[in-house]
Amino acid sequence: MAPNRPSQPLWGHETELALANFDVSGQPLCIEVVHALAAIKVDAAIVNGADAVGNDAVRFAAIAAAASTVESGEYDDHFLIDIFQTGSGTSTNMNVNEVVAHLASEASNLAVHPNDHVNAGQSSNDTFPTAVTIAAVVQIVRSLLPAISGLTTSMDNAASRFTDVVKAGRTHLMDAVPIFLGDEFAGYAAQLREASERLQSSLPRLGRVPLGGTAVGNGLNVGPEFGATVVTRIAGRYGIDLSIAPSRFAAQASRDGLVEASSHLRGLAVALIKIANDIRLMASGPATGLGEIRLPELLAGSSIMPGKVNPVICEMVTQVAIQVFGNDATISFAGSQGTFELNTYQPLIAENLLGSIRLLSRACTLFAERCVDGIEADVEQCAFYANVTPALATRLNTELGYDRVSALVKKSLAEHRTLLDIVIEDGALSPERATELLNAAEVARGNRPVH
Repeated sequence: MAPNRPSQPLWGHETELALANFDVSGQPLCIEVVHALAAIKVDAAIVNGADAVGNDAVRFAAIAAAASTVESGEYDDHFLIDIFQTGSGTSTNMNVNEVVAHLASEASNLAVHPNDHVNAGQSSNDTFPTAVTIAAVVQIVRSLLPAISGLTTSMDNAASRFTDVVKAGRTHLMDAVPIFLGDEFAGYAAQLREASERLQSSLPRLGRVPLGGTAVGNGLNVGPEFGATVVTRIAGRYGIDLSIAPSRFAAQASRDGLVEASSHLRGLAVALIKIANDIRLMASGPATGLGEIRLPELLAGSSIMPGKVNPVICEMVTQVAIQVFGNDATISFAGSQGTFELNTYQPLIAENLLGSIRLLSRACTLFAERCVDGIEADVEQCAFYANVTPALATRLNTELGYDRVSALVKKSLAEHRTLLDIVIEDGALSPERATELLNAAEVARGNRPVH
């Protein structure tokens, strides 16, 4: 079940033990955490080596250079420890320490110890949670937020394309007053924009890290400015918002910032599943569904029914959203399991949080590029529904009263005739006034001025 090992592993004894003990899922912990751990090793070595002389100066310079190559992804195949491992992430931290020590020893021709030198000033208990935070912030800022922005732009563009397309509104899946198709897509854009804003607002809290707290948060065996100095360097290199947590004790014992971030990812998933479901319902048909919009034809929809086109991207998006719901439940439960000075479910939190970020980033991009950008409106079908919906009668309430209008609507439905015909026949309004009030586009415009 274990993943394939490189022909010449660079790790050492502790990693070998971890690989033997944690042969569980066959899935290594997400590589983004490894890269973030390596980033910490780079700047920790630079800070540790600032006042070093002689061999120590050479050693720390070699560590920084070696860790930089790991950070860049050059040695990803040397990090195979399972997701399900020691809950502090110590095994993955030691994997990084050992690989960096090996590379630094080769480069410097000096003995480089994974604990004494690479891990100097650090504990897995402050380093691993810091790395998870760095990885999450980087992926949110570099991947997810741009993907949400791209999808939002696609929704805005669709809103512009469909600004004058009038259709039936629906509440409770039943006919409601007409609406412009463009207004629906503008609503989707607003929903996504707000999801992005909520996620962005959490980043300063997410970026509070415990580096420098070492084993239990009290900073034993490290200088008081070490953590802040390293974090400032990393934040500058990555262009992200990182800071030392007001309480390292709290930041090591709990992962509330990650739990909050996950809740905002769930919020985005909630928006996506609603939007994707709306779009596939509007596209349902072609002969017996709503048929208000046409989706891009990407692939054959059925292995037995020729010519069938399915809303495959919408279905992908809804499945991603459901997976994110599950990931969030896992993160919430794992986040609640800190005991005394440490949460020992951190690899599980990391894998699920970064997995959600990765899935949502790809889903948003594909949703925009392979679905929303290619949506076409069936203007005639939309107009037909807008003009036959009995909810047009809402416009008559102020002139005829609710009860009388209700009777006219029931007669229209019973006789399968348009409401306009019934109102004119009844003599409730003049033909001109009835036509004016039952104009679907005017109803859809509501109280907004005509542009």
